[in-house]
Amino acid sequence: MENEKLEPSSKLRHLNKLRWLSLTIVFSMLIILLFVHLYQTYEAAHAYDLLTPTEKMISDTVETLTSPFVKDPEELSVIKGNTWSGTFFGLKISDPLSVLGQIFASLSFYWPFVLTALIPLIATLLLGRFYCGWICPATFIYELNDNLAAWLRKAGLPVSRRKLDRRIKYVVLAVGLVLSVYFGTVMFGSIYPPAIVGREIYYAIALGGFGAGAVFFLLTLLFDLMVSRRGFCRYVCPGGALYSLLGRYRLFRIKRNVATCNDCAKCNVVCQFGLDPLQDDFGMECNNCTACIAVCPTDALSFTVSMHDNKYQGPGHLGHKYRKENEG
Repeated sequence: MENEKLEPSSKLRHLNKLRWLSLTIVFSMLIILLFVHLYQTYEAAHAYDLLTPTEKMISDTVETLTSPFVKDPEELSVIKGNTWSGTFFGLKISDPLSVLGQIFASLSFYWPFVLTALIPLIATLLLGRFYCGWICPATFIYELNDNLAAWLRKAGLPVSRRKLDRRIKYVVLAVGLVLSVYFGTVMFGSIYPPAIVGREIYYAIALGGFGAGAVFFLLTLLFDLMVSRRGFCRYVCPGGALYSLLGRYRLFRIKRNVATCNDCAKCNVVCQFGLDPLQDDFGMECNNCTACIAVCPTDALSFTVSMHDNKYQGPGHLGHKYRKENEG
């Protein structure tokens, strides 16, 4: 029996499934950690009899699930926080945008806090805008929203795909930094999707309602549906702007193997950020989501280690145009 080995490029097809698993875990952790936090608060207050029936149910459920692993509820604090800033087994990690905003708001460097952005910073320099594609809890919702848009298009409804100027988000980033200096507080939290999602989940579970951020986030979803595909991430998000700048010369990037490309353009269609893999144009906006790799029928897309994208290599060698130009 012949033992066939899976080619590396074929294995990479499964990275997009792994990415969805990562997004699902991050989103779930935001919810789980909140319930754990509420449980710890109830235990610290020593007021179980004063809890509402819903609060008692939360306390009892978390206690049942965690008691086999920890004796003291405080031990559950080894992991706490959200995607804006958190602690993982004593290691403090913060979103570079929150650190940058704090620097401008205080006009000073608090080095213990600055250093909490070191790991995400190094990861971005290596992998580019990967946070947007692999970790951001808002991406989990935005991609589901994009699937809804696809269904609406199939139903014949007018879902817009307008293209705007990508430089808008850099203006938003710059204005946000200026306003942070002026008001002395980080101004991004009110419009930064990961921060909004974490905050609104807290409001919904702990306080039984939503804040103004939920309305803003809903508007971003409508913007994506009615104006531009993944429009907020592509054109407005200040975090997207910062990660694009940091990841411009990332080391790991997707490349096209022109020898096995058949010019089907499925990579261009699936890219939610409107990039042009078929023309070897990934650029600083690419978040290495690997959706293009997963959809490629000839495994012509894979990762490479380089600080620059390839220049356009011409039509794919398996495509009609190349064959026509080189026949005979």
